[in-house]
Amino acid sequence: MTGGPDAIDALLGAGPRRPVPLPAPAERERLRKEYGLSKAETAQALGVSTSTLGAWESGQRDPQGEGRAAYARLLEGIAARLAPAPAPRAESAPGPAASVPAPVPPAAAAPGGDVVVELDRTPDGELIAGPPQPCMRCGRPTPYRSGGRPVHMGGWCAPAPAGQPTAAAAPVAEQPVLAMSAESPTPVAAPRPAAPAAAPRRTASSRPATSSRARKAPSKKATAAEGPSDWEAAAAARFPAGPLAVLDVAPSGRGLMAYLADGTQAPTGPAGRTLADVVEWALEVKLGSPRLHRHGKDGDALVVLTDAALAELGLPPMGRDEKTEFVPRLGQLPKTHKAVKQVEKAGWLLTQRGLGPWARVYRTPEDGKRSCVQLCIPAWGALASGGWQIPDGLAAPELARLLGTYARRVLTPRGSTAVSGLELVTALRPPPTKAVRTESGWTSGPVEGSRPKDAFDPAPPEIPDIHPLAEGREPGGELVTEAWDWHRDLTDQEAAAPFAVGLDVNMAFLAAAGRLTLPLSGPVHELNPVFDPKTPGSWLVDLSGVDTNPLLPSPFTPDGSRPTGPAWHSTVKVAYAIELGARVQPTEGWLRHESGPYLDPWHKRLRQAYVDTMAALGVPLTLADTDPIAFLDAMAGLKTTGDPAELAVLTAIKQTAKGTIGKMRERPRGHGYKPGERWAALDRPTWDPLMRALVIDTATVNLHRKLLKMATDTGLHAFAVLSDCAVFPAPGPGALDILTKPDGTLTTSLRLGVSPGMVKFEGARPMAEIAELLADGANPARHIKTGGVVSADE
Repeated sequence: MTGGPDAIDALLGAGPRRPVPLPAPAERERLRKEYGLSKAETAQALGVSTSTLGAWESGQRDPQGEGRAAYARLLEGIAARLAPAPAPRAESAPGPAASVPAPVPPAAAAPGGDVVVELDRTPDGELIAGPPQPCMRCGRPTPYRSGGRPVHMGGWCAPAPAGQPTAAAAPVAEQPVLAMSAESPTPVAAPRPAAPAAAPRRTASSRPATSSRARKAPSKKATAAEGPSDWEAAAAARFPAGPLAVLDVAPSGRGLMAYLADGTQAPTGPAGRTLADVVEWALEVKLGSPRLHRHGKDGDALVVLTDAALAELGLPPMGRDEKTEFVPRLGQLPKTHKAVKQVEKAGWLLTQRGLGPWARVYRTPEDGKRSCVQLCIPAWGALASGGWQIPDGLAAPELARLLGTYARRVLTPRGSTAVSGLELVTALRPPPTKAVRTESGWTSGPVEGSRPKDAFDPAPPEIPDIHPLAEGREPGGELVTEAWDWHRDLTDQEAAAPFAVGLDVNMAFLAAAGRLTLPLSGPVHELNPVFDPKTPGSWLVDLSGVDTNPLLPSPFTPDGSRPTGPAWHSTVKVAYAIELGARVQPTEGWLRHESGPYLDPWHKRLRQAYVDTMAALGVPLTLADTDPIAFLDAMAGLKTTGDPAELAVLTAIKQTAKGTIGKMRERPRGHGYKPGERWAALDRPTWDPLMRALVIDTATVNLHRKLLKMATDTGLHAFAVLSDCAVFPAPGPGALDILTKPDGTLTTSLRLGVSPGMVKFEGARPMAEIAELLADGANPARHIKTGGVVSADE
C-alpha cells in the first residue's frame, strides 16, 4: 500500500482543496486601475515582478499557492471599497406584503468556521460578476454571484458595521484582510477593520456616488470616455520631477544644480562628477514625460548641460582639435574619449549617433522596463539650428522654462524640431500592436488609426529620382508636388495701385492635415481605375482642360502654370478638378485601400500649442473677431514686446509643423551616401512621399479656393504667391485695405485670426518697388515683408 489509513484520514479531514477563485483577467486590471494603484506598487506589495502581475492581468498566467490567495484578497478588498454602501432597507410591518429575505446560497461548513460557496462560472471557468450588490450573508457589497445572487467568495464575509442589518443571520467568523506595510513590501495579514482604513485613490475622472443604490455596469461608451483620464493620470504620476532638467554649476561654485521645467530647483544635483552619475540621477528623481497615447511609450528624461556643467563633467568644448575638442564635422566624440569609456564602464550604452549634441544613453530593457536618458548639449550646437532659435545669454532657469513649455505643449525635445515633430506623430499614433482579448485568449492587434510598424515602399511615381526604385523611370513619370512659387505681370489697373500688401496663412500645412484622409497601407497598382475621392493615391490623368481663373495660379502645378497633358496627381488635386467642373478618367493609379485621418491627433496637439502660445504672447484666439485693429497692432508689436522665451517656443512650434511634413520625404544625409543606395530614413514607417504630397496639395487647394472667393468678394486678384503668402494690389499699406468689401464689411475668404488656416498681415511695399522686382523676374511674395530680403518665415 502506498499510504496508511491515518494519512488518508488526514487528507480527507482537511476538507476539499479548491483553488481560490479569482475574477476574470480583464476585471483584475480594471479593479486595480479604478482603485488608483500602479502596476509597480501592486506587484511590489504582492512580492512579484511587474511582468508577472501583467501576465496575471492579461490571462497569460494564473497565480498559484499563497500568491494566488494574497492576490484574491486584494482584489476582493478593492471591489468592496469601490462599491457604494448598500441602501438602507425600509422597515415594514409583518404581513403578506413584508419583504422576505432571499434564501442564502448553498454553503458547506469548512474547517475553522469558514463558509465555502460555489460561485457561478462561465463554461470557460471564469467567475460571473455583476454590479456590486449587498452580500446575502454579511450585507457588504460584492460583485460575485452564486445561484444568481450576490455573495462573497468563500470565507471573505466580514461583520457589517454596527446598526447595519445583514441579509442572512448565519454567523461568520471575522476574516483577515490584506495590509501593506512600508517596512515589508510583501502583503501581510491584518485584522479587518469595521470600516475601510483608507479610501480608494480616485483619479481625476472619479466622481462621488450620487445615490446609495448599487451602480449599473458601465456601458462601453462610458468606459471609453473615462478610460483615458485614468491612464493619463497614472502616466503623469510616474514622473514627479517633470520632463527635463537643465544642469548648471551651483551658485556656490561647487557641484551641480538642477533647474526643472516647472521653475523649481532640485535640492541637490547629481552627487558625482561623471556623465554616468548624471544619467543615474535623472532616473532616480524620475524625470520623464507621460505617454500621449494609451498604447504608446512614456517619453525619456531629457538633461540639458550648460557650458559650465559641461566643463564640470570633464567634457570638451566645441572646436577643431579631435583629441581635445568636440568637432562638429564628426558629429560625436571619438569612441576612445574618456567620457565615452566612463559611460560604457558604468554599464550604459550609446546609440549609433554616439556622444554628440543630442545623445541617448540607455541600458538593454529588462522585464519590459526601459532605462534611457537623452542628453542635450547646447555648447556642441544642439540648440543652434534645426528650427531652434534660443535667445542669446539665456540663464539656466529660463532655458528650463523655455524647453519645458515646449515639452508641455508639444513634446519633450528629441533633436531638431523636425525630429521632434515626427516623434510626436508616432507618440500619438504608436505603430506597435496592442493586446486584444478574444474568445480563445489574448492576441496582438493593431492600434486603430496607426500605420504598420514596418515601413513599406511607396509607388514608383512618388519617389525622388535618387531612390533605388526610380531607376528606369520614364521622364515625366514623377508625382511633382511642391508649394506654390508663382507670380505674373500686373494689369494696368493693378500697376496703378499705390501699394502691394501680403497676407500669410497661419500654419498652412498644419491646417491642411486636420481630418485629412491619409494612407495606412502600401500601394496597389490599377489600370483605368474609377476615381474615388476617399481613396488616397496617385492618379495618371490629364487635367490640362480644366478651366481656372487666368489671373490666379493653376492649383495643379507648383509653378502655377496650366498642365500641358497627362501627369501624375494626388487624390486631392483630382478631386478639386472635379469640384471645378472637370470630367476626368484616370488611365492608371497607385492606390491605398486602407486609410484614415492619420495626422489628425498631431494636428490637434500642435494647433492647441500654437493657440496657447499666441495667447501667452497677448494675442488670444478671439481678438481678431472682436477687434481687428487691436489684433493687427498686437501682431505688429509681437517681436518687440513679447516674452523672448515664448517667442522662441512659437518659432519652434511653427518649425515643428513644417519640418514634420518635410521629414516624410527626407533625402539622404551625410557625405558618404552613394546614388542608388537606400538610406536610413526609408526604413521609417512615416517615410511616405504621398503623405507629404497630400498635405501640401490640400494646403494649395485650400488657398486656391480662398483666392477665388477673395476675387469675388473684393475684386482683387493675387499676382504673386509663395507657399502660403499671397500678394495683392492695395489702395493702402494695411491688411484691412484689401480685406474690406465694397459694403464696408470684412471678407471671410481670407479671415484675420490666430487659428491655423486664418491669415495675418505679412508686409507691404510701394508698388513701384514691386514693379522693379517683377522686371527682374523675382517673386514679390518672397520680399514683401522686408524688401530685398527673404522673409524670415521662409
